[in-house]
Amino acid sequence: MRITYLHQYFNTPNMPGGTRSYEFARRLVSMGHIVNMVTSWRENVQRAGWYTTIEAGITVHWLPVKYSNHMSYINRIKAFFTFAFASSLRAASIRSDIIFATSTPLTIALPAIYASHKLKVPMVFEVRDLWPELPIAIGALRNPLAIAMAKRLESLAYRNSTAIVALSPGIRMGILKSRYPSSRIAVIPNSSDNREFSLQKDTAMAWRKNRPWLGNRPLLVYAGAFGKINGVGYLVRIAIHLKNLAPNIRILLIGDGSEKEAIISYAKASQVFGINLFIENKIPKRDIPVVFAASDMLSSLFIDIKEMQSNSANKFFDALAAGKPVLINYGGWQAELISKAKCGIVTCRNNDWHDAAVITKFLLDKNWLLQAGHNAKQLALELFDRDILATQLASVLTNVNQKQIENNVANLTPQTTSDFISRLS
Repeated sequence: MRITYLHQYFNTPNMPGGTRSYEFARRLVSMGHIVNMVTSWRENVQRAGWYTTIEAGITVHWLPVKYSNHMSYINRIKAFFTFAFASSLRAASIRSDIIFATSTPLTIALPAIYASHKLKVPMVFEVRDLWPELPIAIGALRNPLAIAMAKRLESLAYRNSTAIVALSPGIRMGILKSRYPSSRIAVIPNSSDNREFSLQKDTAMAWRKNRPWLGNRPLLVYAGAFGKINGVGYLVRIAIHLKNLAPNIRILLIGDGSEKEAIISYAKASQVFGINLFIENKIPKRDIPVVFAASDMLSSLFIDIKEMQSNSANKFFDALAAGKPVLINYGGWQAELISKAKCGIVTCRNNDWHDAAVITKFLLDKNWLLQAGHNAKQLALELFDRDILATQLASVLTNVNQKQIENNVANLTPQTTSDFISRLS
């Protein structure tokens, strides 16, 4: 197949951020498909117009459009539409058998729909987050007219999709509320790159030795965005309690985002910054495995809103791939998986002192860390290995291309949290 893959925020391993689209696209290429990735170049925008590169066999079409988490919401919206309109013409100019578009943002549906109609080929839409429910829930989208337009765009995206890929059972349930046929929804969550996260202990020890504040002390790591929705300040509050409960435990935050300076200021004012809580700048995805190998526990964080419980955050699956216990502070399908597989801690709906006490208990229990880490790796291998899920995606796209859709797409993947849990050995 000739696949045009639309993802505004595509990353290679040399860039910070998730690499789902890169990993899936390169595997599609290895299966014999031709993949054209249409995306944007966001940082150090010093050139104008489209340019192409070849990344692991993927032909990547880049359009410089400035974007960062530090931008205001209105400027982000402008970036969304700037790319949407420009990429419509680009995607429609590429010979294709199928259009595959992945959100967020939801505006990626616009070029996908245009190219699908112009080329008379089917469109498959991947839903990473439930928009506009999520920005409405966090107050980023308040204007009634903007909300109505966003809901209209969501409906338009679904109606023009021959099939939909949801990144979690909860997202699937949200799509079903729009009356989209369940038989045309596949659930393919984020994945675990098991080979990439299998590192030798000496590499991890060298990383620790380069940080005198760490040494052999227990380490809890968060690596990801510092946005409003992530609520990374939670770990600053935990660090405050750990100063008394377990002063030897260290917390490391790695990343960037609109809330970073506020978090640093909060940590300094709380007298934990540089004491038991440390912050480092974002790093390329290729450098994440060594950090995770050097940690004792990893974390995935979100503010306490129901709409975030269906998330499929990369950091959760990277933690599993690294064979490390994972801490999350929210409920939902990942909390159910952790409970069933006994591969981490869920601290949602507890107070900060209690959470800090629980974290202390498990971080200082070497036997628990070893067993929970083993369980995490087994979960990564059995349910979320990138090769397995890439094969599922390829099957979905092939079925759509061959017009074998009804009662086939959904059957290719687990559909509910119970389906995932039932597959655990």
